[in-house]
Amino acid sequence: MAGSTHTVTNQAPPLVQYDVFEADRALVAAVERHLAPDLLAEGRSALSGLGRTAGSAQVQEWGVQANEQPPRLRTHDRYGHRVDEVDFHPAWHRLLGKGVGAGLTAAWGRPGGHVRRAAAFLVWTQVEAGNGCPLSMTHAAVPALRTDPALAAEWEPRLTSTIYDRALRPAHQKSGALFGMGMTEKQGGSDVRANTTSARPLAEDGTYELTGHKWFCSAPMSDAFLVLAQAPGGLTCFLLPRVLEDGTRNVFRIQRLKDKLGNRSNASAEVEFDGTWARRVGDEGAGVRTIIGMVAATRLDCVLGSAGLMRQAVAQAVHHCTHREAFGGRLVDKPLMRNVLADLALESEAATTLAMRLAAAYDDGGEQERALLRIAVPAAKYWVTKRCAPVAVEAAECLGGNGYVEESGMPRLVRESPLNSIWEGAGNVQALDVLRALRREPGALDAYLREVGQARGADHRLDGAIKNLLTELADLDGVEARARRLVERLALVLQGSLLVRFAPPEVADAFCAARLGGDGGAAFGTLPHTLDLASVVERARPVS
Repeated sequence: MAGSTHTVTNQAPPLVQYDVFEADRALVAAVERHLAPDLLAEGRSALSGLGRTAGSAQVQEWGVQANEQPPRLRTHDRYGHRVDEVDFHPAWHRLLGKGVGAGLTAAWGRPGGHVRRAAAFLVWTQVEAGNGCPLSMTHAAVPALRTDPALAAEWEPRLTSTIYDRALRPAHQKSGALFGMGMTEKQGGSDVRANTTSARPLAEDGTYELTGHKWFCSAPMSDAFLVLAQAPGGLTCFLLPRVLEDGTRNVFRIQRLKDKLGNRSNASAEVEFDGTWARRVGDEGAGVRTIIGMVAATRLDCVLGSAGLMRQAVAQAVHHCTHREAFGGRLVDKPLMRNVLADLALESEAATTLAMRLAAAYDDGGEQERALLRIAVPAAKYWVTKRCAPVAVEAAECLGGNGYVEESGMPRLVRESPLNSIWEGAGNVQALDVLRALRREPGALDAYLREVGQARGADHRLDGAIKNLLTELADLDGVEARARRLVERLALVLQGSLLVRFAPPEVADAFCAARLGGDGGAAFGTLPHTLDLASVVERARPVS
């Protein structure tokens, strides 16, 4: 019989067997707001089904297994033949199959596709973020391929398929395909125009032979990749298949897998090309212009991914504090802890609301919405992804020592949290991209100001922030040195305008006070005590 000292009490139950989608009030509200009425019932039903899957104990365990058993590189088979394959734990394939089956690569061309996919991506990220990489790149490859109608006609049905086919064989023999991307090289990093990989034209029109390397190539077991290389006419985009049509392996030498801080379940590789066959996408010399559609879509996924990580971190923190007692009562009822939780909840809801607004702009497709995306995507990528790490760390602290233990799942969120800020262009790249849009595309700023202007007059702190932003925008001399400050304000004002228009009054009031009105501190838990913090926390509470 166990001794009395072994009786376990005052521990929060695991946050499992719940609907990850329906438990997220901010996300549900965004879907209801942005999805057309005739699509809402079916869309919400599908998202709720995915939410229940994501919250199930079995799928949560798959996430743990995929993270704890990272992929392994096999360069040769038992006979010494070069194979360049990566072996994944079965849980990885189960997760990826569920993601593909849920339509996470099938947004393009279906009504409300981007809003539905964005909500699903945010939900699915909360299981295990690593499998989001191939899902994101496959989804994002479509706009780049559409620059070549013949290529799009051939590949788009494979990319948007809801069937996960993991076999390594010619794409025309598969019921579904995944895409990767290779842009950065050792000597250039984000400066892709410094790439040295060469592309030599072959006899068949539009085909080339590539020689060079890629320093970062994620999901190297994908069926094909979009890569950049120097053709005779300049930097050009190419489609590089993993297996050629006749069944032979293309030359795609995986030198090693990256040993990463987080994102452990996903393979990121260094690869070498040596006479590697590829097909041109777009015109020679137009590589950046061709691939930029893919980059923009993956940047939005970075925002969605960070919003998902923040939501899971906040859900775990609020859940723990709801069930944990200390100092004579529930932690969630303690004024100081409530302040911390409310502050974290504000950051999470602002990220979700902004990300879903951008997804809706993709569905709309109008000129003004495209112009808004030109500024709003890099601004959101800059700000939301940077807020993810401090949110994850503070949420882990809400669990005390339990949050520092691997079994809680919080360390995995902490390790994952900086990734989206680094991938697809780190902070300075995003800030410079916003400046480029301000200088070259005046319609982008007009679209942004029209968007935030819809909330004018609703909150004096928001009005003041818009006025101050206009003052900063009026003086762009020497702006590069203060670009981060400017982009931060652009993102915060946009978040504030959306919350004022769409969030409950207590959420909008707290956000404007702390983020726009200067009535908040540098750390979480420094909101004005006069706000309705209990309602903010209750809105963020996951109901299991």
